[in-house]
Formats: sequence, structure tokens, C-alpha cells
Amino acid sequence: MKKILLEAPVFTIEAALLADRFGVDRIELCSDFGEGGETPSVGALAYLKAMIKIPIFVMVRPRGGDFVYSEEEVEVMRRDIQILNSYGADGFVFGVLDESGNVDQKACEVLVKEAGDKPCTFHRAFDVCSDPSIALEKIIACGFKRILTSGTRNSVSEGLSIILDLLDRAKDRIIIMPGGGLQPSHIERLKSSNQLLEVHASCKGYRNTKSTYQSKKVTLSKDPQAFNTVLTLDENIVAEFNKVLMVK
Repeated sequence: MKKILLEAPVFTIEAALLADRFGVDRIELCSDFGEGGETPSVGALAYLKAMIKIPIFVMVRPRGGDFVYSEEEVEVMRRDIQILNSYGADGFVFGVLDESGNVDQKACEVLVKEAGDKPCTFHRAFDVCSDPSIALEKIIACGFKRILTSGTRNSVSEGLSIILDLLDRAKDRIIIMPGGGLQPSHIERLKSSNQLLEVHASCKGYRNTKSTYQSKKVTLSKDPQAFNTVLTLDENIVAEFNKVLMVK
């Protein structure tokens, strides 16, 4: 029996530690859940490298919003890769587009080169490219090892048939890693491609705050529950994924 690799994005130290304990194969370390992921702190990476054994891929994204970055932002991304690499990052996750929705090949090549021998994932910026077929070839040419995608749709549920087509087009040239609303129920159909090697699933959960005090005068978030719960990882969801990811 072998297993399709399970990667989980984590936004807190707690979630990262639980991912290692619960059986996640690799984490994507991010900050800022509300923006869909930004570059995490060096301190977070350094601490986790000393505490967990599973590989840590690091998000490199200087801000939320679009994926069209200025020269200055790309330079910051390059420096982040350089610094995070020196603290033991096992891989990097990023994507840069131009104003027309094409892969910014020049910027991506600079960042992949900075990563050296560490594998790079082109993230869901792929899902908002103007032409996924052209983007696929450019991403391969840049030297990325995998593409995280929901099939150019809002979720894997909507983009499943497109993901299957991408798996067939990519074959062994690059890993297509389905993610973005991925559910255990999607796995059997994805397995039918015989090309599925890795998946990306949040496996997220929430726990109640440990704080016994809450101000009734100040709200620091638009979400009134934001200070009542903490984002974490759900052991049951991880177990459900691991069960369906086994391959005979």
C-alpha cells in the first residue's frame, strides 16, 4: 500500500504542531488566513523546524490582493526566499502574473533561481490566469515542481473535470496538486486519472478561546466571533483524508 501525499496549509503554530501529530505529510506555512495566505515570520519557521519532522513549504506573498507585483515587491520576495532558505525552508510557494493574466516568466525565474535546489509550487494564481494551457507550459519552463489548483474555478467541486484534464496534460512533467475546497469525496474521481500524487486540503477547525475575559467596548474585527474562536486543525478531517488517500 502507498499513500497520496497530504499537504495542509497552516496559519498558526498550534495548527502546524497538530499537523505533524495528526499525520499530515507536509505543511504550507502561511500568515494571514483572511488574505488567503501571506509570507510567515522567520521566527515561526525557525521554531517549527526545531519542533516538527514533516517538510515545511513556505508561502512567499508580500501582500493580499492580486498577483501582479512591482519590481520592489519581487525583490522583497527574493530576499524572503533567501532568508527563509537559510532557516531551513524545505520548499517555497508563490506565483507572479502580469497585467494581462499571464505568468510573469521573468519574475518567476528569478524567484525559482533564488530557491536553488528547494522545490517551488506555483499557487492558485494559476486559477486566475487568462489561459491555463499556456500558463501550464510557462510554469514548467520556469522550473516549478508543482501547481496548486482548484481547476480555474472557485473550488475543486466546480473545477474537477478541468483538474482531471490538467493531470492528463501534465503527466510526469509537473505535479498537479488539487486544492481549494477539496473534500474527501473528491479523491476517488481524482485517483481515476492514475496521475494523482499529492493533494492540498485545509483540514481546518476552530476551537474556543481560552480567554475568560472579553471587552464589551472594543471590537477589533468585523467578525464578532473572531475573539471567541481560534483557527486550528481538525484531527478527524485529517484522518478522513488519510484513509481515502491510500492506494492499493
